[in-house]
Amino acid sequence: MLEVKNLTCGYPSGFILENINFGLKKKEFMGIVGPNGSGKTTLIKAITKILPIQAGEILLDGADIGKMGFKEIARKIAVVPQNFNMEFDISVEDFVFLGRIPYQNAFQFWEGKKDEEIVETALKLTETFQLKERLVNSLSGGEIQRAAVARALVQQPQILLLDEPTSHLDIGHQVMILDLLRKLNKENSLTISAIFHDLNLASDYCDKLLLLDNGRVFSAGTPEEVLTYQSLEKVYNTPVIVQKSIVSGMPHVFVVPHPEEYRKSD
Repeated sequence: MLEVKNLTCGYPSGFILENINFGLKKKEFMGIVGPNGSGKTTLIKAITKILPIQAGEILLDGADIGKMGFKEIARKIAVVPQNFNMEFDISVEDFVFLGRIPYQNAFQFWEGKKDEEIVETALKLTETFQLKERLVNSLSGGEIQRAAVARALVQQPQILLLDEPTSHLDIGHQVMILDLLRKLNKENSLTISAIFHDLNLASDYCDKLLLLDNGRVFSAGTPEEVLTYQSLEKVYNTPVIVQKSIVSGMPHVFVVPHPEEYRKSD
């Protein structure tokens, strides 16, 4: 479905992603992991043409994304960013309706019956229908994330990209959002790729992982293949222990404090 081949892109500041290669198949749930500054968000910006590529290509169902317009891309790929800076009051329902913009004509200033049905379905699917009259700025972090997923769903995308969907959320809301994403992935056949900082959540919810380090792909594969202590210690530069979770059976990562930290706690 999505193929990234020999991708190189970057910023004037000097940071670049270099020679990135991976594939995302239909119905897969892929996690993107790596240290701060490794290029995770940069990769999403490249996939959605926000950041121009310098070399290589990104293919969606065999078609070059670089030759697509932004409206065409928005009908195929939806993005849920890490943060929303709402500078004006808007209801949840109107916020979700914004996801229908890629389907509107240049001089269309109203929504049709089909748009209303799509929005209502997304609100119910994400359990935000009861919040539709609330202002987005009045919502909790978990509620905002669910509304953001609803807005992305009304784009009717083939692929959903999320930039740290569990950031700033407590553990209860983290599980709520990830359970929703897994439901969309398994029951609605939505292909998903999400950036994670929590390696254990990525391991439990994702089919495959892409581990980035300094703008390059360090490893890619199943959680068992990627989350090894040898790889993680090299990439994150800190000692870890990797053990199989007694609940999920997937690898879980435990940080090992440095000896001097033990002495400080005495």
